Amino acid sequence: MAAGPALGHEFWIEPEDFTPHSGAPVVAQLKNGQEFLGNTLSYFGPRITRFDMIRGDEVIAVEGRAGDIPALSADAPGDGLWSIVHETAPQRLTYAEWAKFAAFAEHKDFPDILARHTARGLPRDGFAETYTRHVKALVGVGDGAGRDVEAGLATEFVALANPYTDALPDGLPVRLMYGGAPRADAQVEIFDRGPDGQVTITTTRTDARGEARIPVRAGHDYLLDAVVLRPAPDDHPAVWESLWAALTFAVPATGG
Repeated sequence: MAAGPALGHEFWIEPEDFTPHSGAPVVAQLKNGQEFLGNTLSYFGPRITRFDMIRGDEVIAVEGRAGDIPALSADAPGDGLWSIVHETAPQRLTYAEWAKFAAFAEHKDFPDILARHTARGLPRDGFAETYTRHVKALVGVGDGAGRDVEAGLATEFVALANPYTDALPDGLPVRLMYGGAPRADAQVEIFDRGPDGQVTITTTRTDARGEARIPVRAGHDYLLDAVVLRPAPDDHPAVWESLWAALTFAVPATGG
């Protein structure tokens, strides 16, 4: 995970089955990589600040042992749409050269990063960034009925429709949140993985309400990614702080 932001790596939750049958366990991996392909990470408590399964007002803490793969394997106490949420502890990365940081910032839609960096009087090398991950996955157990919830993550996607029960002829509407408020005019990167494993990557932007509509196709899996890049607190050894939001879901082959 240490080289994640430097190379634009995503971090996400990947359920083994997005639509498990009633009574079946919810099983999911933590993934880190690029283009919706990556390494599987084990459960490691010191790097986790939150790991929950949520259905409406019901919150179940995910508990694991160090080294567990998959990181999540738990029984859901009922049918419905379960939102799996996971936040990581801050990690720090030092940049030996400006080019890597600039490439990451440009990829994540911060083209003014050089001007911002220079205005703060920061060096072009040997500076540090701290980063955190704020990820969700939607799993439809049994009938899959219900709605996604705003989980109170530092930044997060909230699905405004249910991909397992709703018709989505115009795509899945989502809202991007940051600091408890909708985040307007933000880049959303869309990773669309087809049944053959081929991944297509596109981008869109949130509107004035912080909302975007994600084109979807039946039988495909999706990863959404959006990054906040802000100055680190003055008393922090890092000078930049990035917060990564991600959402994974699928559209059933028989619907959507």
